[in-house]
Amino acid sequence: MTRRRSSNSFIEQIATNHARKQREQAHQLQVAQRNETIAQREALRQKAQQEKDANRKKAQQKKEENQRYLDCRMQETEILNTQLSNRINDLNALLIYALRADKDRVLDSEKIVYRFSGFVLPLELREIPERPSLDKFLASVNKPSIFEMMIPRIKKRYEDALQEATTNFHISLQKHEELLISRESAVQKLQQEVENFNNAYCNCNPKAIISYNSVILEQSKYPEGFPQDFRIGYVPESKELVIEYDLPNISIVPNIIEYRYVKTNDSIISKPRKSSEIKDIYENIVSSVCLRTIYEVINYDVGNHILVVVFNGFVQTIDPATGRDIRPCLISVRVTKAKYLEIDLYRINYKSCLKDLGARISSHPDEMISVKPVVEYDMVDKRFINQENILSDLDNRPNIMDLNPFEFETLVSNLFTKIGFVTKQTRTTRDNGVDAVAFDPRPILGGKVVIQAKRYKNVVGVSAVRDLYGTMINEGANKGILVTTSHYGPDAYEFAKDKPIELIDGGGLLYLLEQNGIYAKIIMPVN
Repeated sequence: MTRRRSSNSFIEQIATNHARKQREQAHQLQVAQRNETIAQREALRQKAQQEKDANRKKAQQKKEENQRYLDCRMQETEILNTQLSNRINDLNALLIYALRADKDRVLDSEKIVYRFSGFVLPLELREIPERPSLDKFLASVNKPSIFEMMIPRIKKRYEDALQEATTNFHISLQKHEELLISRESAVQKLQQEVENFNNAYCNCNPKAIISYNSVILEQSKYPEGFPQDFRIGYVPESKELVIEYDLPNISIVPNIIEYRYVKTNDSIISKPRKSSEIKDIYENIVSSVCLRTIYEVINYDVGNHILVVVFNGFVQTIDPATGRDIRPCLISVRVTKAKYLEIDLYRINYKSCLKDLGARISSHPDEMISVKPVVEYDMVDKRFINQENILSDLDNRPNIMDLNPFEFETLVSNLFTKIGFVTKQTRTTRDNGVDAVAFDPRPILGGKVVIQAKRYKNVVGVSAVRDLYGTMINEGANKGILVTTSHYGPDAYEFAKDKPIELIDGGGLLYLLEQNGIYAKIIMPVN
């Protein structure tokens, strides 16, 4: 019984150990499975966290990119508005800019034109060429060593090379001296041209005065888009400068008042400028260019050759009704130098100033409504004929100065009849200061006109204009016209500027005659 019990205990022990191992293995398997599950879960968690972090980073990057793009668009809008604001400021400050710029532009009255870019030495004449150096020519020859110089062939080749370098130096030196002589000749020629121009300007040569003032206006800096094309005429007898200037079109004024960025549809939209504001700005531009141009020619009249300035401002545009090219005159003014120098251009109101100067300004420059120029450029361009041209075509172009006063009055009367007036010439002994009475048949604008004709060789002063004005009042006339073979003084223009008086000088008379098929000359007597 005891042995059987021992046997059973051994088997039981084996079974117990086996069961224990199975339990341990099962536990280890569970632990391994649990650890694997935990590891998988942690890996999934880390992956999810990484994806979350990546998405968060992408979202942040996207947000930053969107913000950068938004900032760029906002900056783009700001730049557009800044450019727009600068453009408007430039357009509104045309006259003030010229006044400030002139503080840095100083002209020497003794050497008037040397500061003009048109008279600067050409680029090829500005630098004096360097004189050739013999040492440089000799240094270009490779010198043999002491031992090589002992070989006759090498020594001979070296001496020949030195001789050739010396010869080349003398050739180069000769060319250099010839170049200096040529340059000096060119510089002296240019300086002589400048000196001749100075002398011509100082001696009141019309061409020199026109060239001088052309340089003044060409150097005037305007914003982009201004044509800056002009013609200048000069009447030396009356010291009258006539400027025909091209104005910019109304499109020079930006039709946008501001830009705004719309985030919802990612677009930059513009707000249109009111038509009334565009009109006001354009009127200001027309007035500014006129006042500025007159200021520049008067301010730089260092030779004191200008007593009267006439400015006619035209614009090249298209007639919307016909589609044809038109060139209306939008502003015209005649002003004496003395009157203009009394103006404080920093403090004026442009419209009031021009009105005080008697300017003719378009009532609607935005609609290209034209005004009649105070003086036509072509009237100034038809100058008196020089004495040396008398014999060339005297037969078919008679000299008006050969007419007696009554014949001259008849000529003037016939001229206005051809123009379209109903003209009656008065008797010489009972004209009461009236050489002819004309009636302008146009409705509203027409009416009675008194005409006086002065066959003078000297400048017509203000007294003749005053007499005409008094005659107008006595006759109850709507307008007075004074015609002369000579010219008018500044005081005459000043008196007539705000009155219904038309002053026609010799150049204007020749122009009107030619326009009506009458070809003549005005040749002043020598004495």
